[in-house]
Amino acid sequence: DFKRMIMPALRGTGLGSILGVLPGGGATLSSFASYALEKKLSKGPVRFGEGAMEGVAGPEAANNAGAQTSFIPMLTLGIPGNGVMAMMIGALMIQGIQPGPSVMTNNPALFWGLIASMWIGNLMLLILNLPLVGLWVKLLSTPYNMMFPAILVFSAIGVYSINMSLV
Repeated sequence: DFKRMIMPALRGTGLGSILGVLPGGGATLSSFASYALEKKLSKGPVRFGEGAMEGVAGPEAANNAGAQTSFIPMLTLGIPGNGVMAMMIGALMIQGIQPGPSVMTNNPALFWGLIASMWIGNLMLLILNLPLVGLWVKLLSTPYNMMFPAILVFSAIGVYSINMSLV
């Protein structure tokens, strides 16, 4: 069971890292490519689309790897890999920081701070999620007719709390 999850995750991470570096690829392309790869390599491709572990672990790992590596063309070349990175470039430019090859020399504290924050964030996710994995699995067994209203209520609270307005 563990092997059925780890090998697709490793393949997905590798594929996501490669495709995430390409401008225009990002996490979406990585996920679809990983799903197709896992379906081809699977001994039982008919289980795909019904929650096969390989079809979930591989694309999710590729998604995460693609999202992380899409920072590389943005910071080194100033080329956004996807819409999120285009917004990041806009945010940097509003702050007077020109993304591209000079960001490492002109703003080393920003560059290395970003790298350090990614490492710290991933470490925190690991520390939090390993002990809580049982809780996340139980959360998945919540019936849809209870989950959907709860999501709507929390979304409405979040929207209201941003502007303190019902509109």
